[in-house]
Amino acid sequence: MEDIEKWRKACSITAEAREYGKSLIVKGASMKDVSSKIEDKIASLGGKPAFPAQISCDHIAAHYCVDEDDIIFDSQLAKLDLGVHIDGCIGDTAVSVDLSGRNAELVNASREALEAAISTVRAGVTVSVIGRAIQDVITGKGFAPIRNLSGHGLAKYDVHTIPTIPNFENGDHTKLEDGQIVAIEPFATTGSGVIQEAGNATVFMLVQKRPVRDPFVRAILQHIEGYGGVPFAKRWLVKKFPKLKVNLALRQMMQLGIIRDFPPLAEREKGLVSQAEHTLLVTKEGCEVLTKKE
Repeated sequence: MEDIEKWRKACSITAEAREYGKSLIVKGASMKDVSSKIEDKIASLGGKPAFPAQISCDHIAAHYCVDEDDIIFDSQLAKLDLGVHIDGCIGDTAVSVDLSGRNAELVNASREALEAAISTVRAGVTVSVIGRAIQDVITGKGFAPIRNLSGHGLAKYDVHTIPTIPNFENGDHTKLEDGQIVAIEPFATTGSGVIQEAGNATVFMLVQKRPVRDPFVRAILQHIEGYGGVPFAKRWLVKKFPKLKVNLALRQMMQLGIIRDFPPLAEREKGLVSQAEHTLLVTKEGCEVLTKKE
């Protein structure tokens, strides 16, 4: 596996940042402060965000990134999802924190489903077998797996690539290969198991370079190009440029097809959602859990 030590280093930082972030998610804490501290921690450890630190709460399953309107933690079920890269080699991980004290079984469902999935991983196993392991654990606990969110492959500077790893048995006979880097991320819910876009996006990604006339938009675009093609947060830009100019620039770049957005993803019936995720190196004998806590 090319650059495997960079992958291991990125994943080690990811795991440390996850545990640090988890410790910060407490009642009374500011989501904006927690997100910034996590990203500062990543930088202090020698990594760069592979995507913005995201904390999605309750029925929001993924892609929520706090903007100018802060959120104070109280009794939410929070999913911390974060990624780190070293020269494009990415670690991706997630953990759920139940501040209410009422959702331990739901949190355990996604965590135990992840453990069951990992036990099936090896070169040659089909992704449907992994999905069945996840589904069996989650449904066995009385919850539903989210069927239209999935695990995925990881490649250099690419957070989501082949293969797609389902959270249920979908009949896909795609086989994992020796040396692949994959992220497995079970989502369990009290709802129907289907998510949909909900609300305005605060996470974006550069998809193509095109000329722009406005010099200020051009300056913001040049800054975005410095992220190396990984997803970025609107709040990152607001730290450097006036908020009004950022909003105008993002709108213009969306219209020109220069960037794409990632709106928050909510469970359709507003069921509570838990998540757990690790990055793995697939081997002939099984796998190496790269984002496991040291």
